[in-house]
Amino acid sequence: MSEIPAKATESEDSSGGARSGAVDGLFSGDAPSGGVPSGDGMWQSSPPGSMYDYIKVASFSIGPDGLVDQWSVRAEQIFGIPADRALGMDPIEAFVEPVRRERGQRKMAEILDGREWTGVVPFRLPDGLAADERDREGLAEVYVMPTRTEEGERAAVCIVVDVRTLRRIETDLAASQAIFGQSPFGFLLIDPDLRVRRANQRFASIFGGTPDDHRGKGVHDYLPRGEAERVAATLRRVLESGNSITDMHVTGHVPGSDERRHWSVNLYRVHSGSGRPIGIAWLGTDITSRRAAAREAAAARRNLALLNDAGARIGNSLDLETTARELLDVVVPGFCDLATVDLYQGLLAGDETPPGLADGSAEVRRVAFASAVSDTPFTGAGERVKLGAVHHYPFNSPCADALRTARPQRVPGEDGGLVQSTLAVPMVAHDTVVGLVQFARTKGSEPFGDRDRDLAVELAARTAVCIDNARLYRREHERALILQRSLLPPGDPEASGLDIACRYLPGNVATGRPSEVGGDWFDVIELPGHRTALVVGDVMGRGLRAAVAMGELRTAVRTLAQLDLEPAEVLSQLDEIARGLGAPAFAGGVQQATRAARRPREADLSEVYLATCVYAVYDSVTRRCTFANAGHLPPVLVEPGEPALMLDVPPGMPLGVGGEPFEEVEVELPEGALLALYTDGLVESRDHPLDEGLQAFVSALTDPSAPLEDVCDHVLNTLDTHHGEDDIALLMARVQGLPADSVGDWTLPREPRSVGRAREYARAQLLSWDMEPLVDTTELLVSELVTNALRYGEGEIRLRLLLDRTLVCEVWDSGLVQPRRRRARDTDEGGRGLQLVGLLSAAWGSRRTPRGKTVWFELPLPGTDTVLTDPAEALLSLF
Repeated sequence: MSEIPAKATESEDSSGGARSGAVDGLFSGDAPSGGVPSGDGMWQSSPPGSMYDYIKVASFSIGPDGLVDQWSVRAEQIFGIPADRALGMDPIEAFVEPVRRERGQRKMAEILDGREWTGVVPFRLPDGLAADERDREGLAEVYVMPTRTEEGERAAVCIVVDVRTLRRIETDLAASQAIFGQSPFGFLLIDPDLRVRRANQRFASIFGGTPDDHRGKGVHDYLPRGEAERVAATLRRVLESGNSITDMHVTGHVPGSDERRHWSVNLYRVHSGSGRPIGIAWLGTDITSRRAAAREAAAARRNLALLNDAGARIGNSLDLETTARELLDVVVPGFCDLATVDLYQGLLAGDETPPGLADGSAEVRRVAFASAVSDTPFTGAGERVKLGAVHHYPFNSPCADALRTARPQRVPGEDGGLVQSTLAVPMVAHDTVVGLVQFARTKGSEPFGDRDRDLAVELAARTAVCIDNARLYRREHERALILQRSLLPPGDPEASGLDIACRYLPGNVATGRPSEVGGDWFDVIELPGHRTALVVGDVMGRGLRAAVAMGELRTAVRTLAQLDLEPAEVLSQLDEIARGLGAPAFAGGVQQATRAARRPREADLSEVYLATCVYAVYDSVTRRCTFANAGHLPPVLVEPGEPALMLDVPPGMPLGVGGEPFEEVEVELPEGALLALYTDGLVESRDHPLDEGLQAFVSALTDPSAPLEDVCDHVLNTLDTHHGEDDIALLMARVQGLPADSVGDWTLPREPRSVGRAREYARAQLLSWDMEPLVDTTELLVSELVTNALRYGEGEIRLRLLLDRTLVCEVWDSGLVQPRRRRARDTDEGGRGLQLVGLLSAAWGSRRTPRGKTVWFELPLPGTDTVLTDPAEALLSLF
């Protein structure tokens, strides 16, 4: 509070006694009629935060001489002049501009003459008292009150208010009024007791009443208890620390509405002019719509992320059940709490007809179930169905309606059940319904909305396409597998002098995942003379195309083997055939031979058929095996008492490349030795290099004396075969040569007597083998073959009889001309010998040898199902 100089004792104002009485009353402690507090209550120091902290009020007094004789501390602060300098100054000369000084002197004289005066006076600070030239000039509102000194001389007391400060206060008041009266935001001034001191009109319009109606209320009057406690704690923290709070989210309800509202609140501490905290300012903005929009945007982002996740995770497998499980892995728990997938039973069984009935109640199988809250099977849409069970939906059920109309249906939850709501969404692929997926949310979760329904339809549609692709792939895979298996040897192959065991495993048979079939194949082909051809090959590529190419090459191998060609020659012919598989057909439907010179240089690589193959011919009499290799893995040989080793067979180029000859290697196989032929799927994978797989395969062949079936199983169980990556073909043979007493071998000179000796040798040998029923037929046929060798052949003649599962007779000579069977006319004297051989034998033929040719015939043993033709009837049939 400003001080007034004590020297002022009397006023000559026209009010006279009234003013004097008031002053006397103030000094005496008696309150005047206006109700002003009396005594010490009036003259106590103003507390901090009073109006005098904001309004700059100063006082000074002027003596009878018109000079300053009292200068207050506030005057020093306003004018910047210390008291020792101000005392004795002429205020007119010091503060008034020269042009106004004359008028100022007149006013001063009037004041000293006893007149009271109030007005606004411009002033200018003396030179050197203002840091900025703009601060030298100002306006002061002056209230001059005449007084008398102790000596009775006339003086004056001046009360000065800085007008600039008043203007700022006026502006601040206008701004405050704008905030409280015009602001579109809710504004509160909260006192230190956390009670509303003042509210603006916007706040009152939201919570009802007038601004004055909210005075004295607390946060508990507006917010739920838990939220109010949180906000009250925040208000106390702001009041104590002075740290402001920005964008604090507050949730509550407005009177007369159950809608949940959201506000963003900014809090800051309010101070008085002296810096003392006097309360908290609350500025609130309704963000309910913004929160709703943010939730919508978040839901859209979440749905987009879910779709992206679905695109990355669904359809990685071409298996129907796995694809269904991948869908549930994506949606639970991110989209729903429980989910199931039902697929049409006909679809799973491979039925080609469109699945389902017109009423939507066809049989379906539950192939997948997932739950984030319980392991109990899903029961949200009817009776409980176990995973893997086949069932159907009642005609009037929402699920049947969804299947029938191909439109999603909402299924209400059961009373007292776990499920709140369910979406039954049909899985539609290419306008065909393949199944039904159900998404369920439990009680307490947000119900499904339209956006959720659209997302569920999109997820079901994507999964349906993947399932339909898996169905089509499975159909092709099964057909290719059937074709491939039909081209492999049926049952357990048998061979003379060999114990055979084989295995074929298509891709993914171990992992259960579908894969394209490959071009792996093996074959065991019986050759004349109790010889056997062993073949293992692999067409590069996968799928139906590879299986068809494999079938063509296998057929070609069997055909070439029957021609009794050498192994290298067989592979050379196969190479020509493989090069011709991808060539286009020309006019007339005749496909040209595809030699390298005839194939266009720019031929499409997709039409090039490449294959690897190893071809071996084993002679059970000599136990010698001749190998030829076309880019295939080397055979493995295990001799009794010795470690397994890979045979050094020149690999050659793969079939279909052409331009390179193939080499042969002949190896004598000991009795009881084990020979293994295989494809690369057994020893190579992405995780294991070829060298490592070959070493593991050789190490697995440790006991060649064990049964072959057990050896095959041991190899497949020991090696990490990674069946999902490639097919596996494994052919194993144990050497069991013909005993010496099962072979009859004689050399005959080129003379007519050799025919009779040949019959004698044959008869004696058959009788020693206890084969008397074959004696007559054998004598007759041996006589014919030896006679032909004498007439048309060259060099000495060799006769050999072999007894195994059949009886084989071979006649050798040095001539190169192959016998050719022809039909003799009735008038011909000869030409019926080979016809007779063909009639009486089970099979006959001829083959080239390194030193000539061999003509042979084969007879079934007595006691077999094959019935021999009677020689007499055969002779009569020739005429």
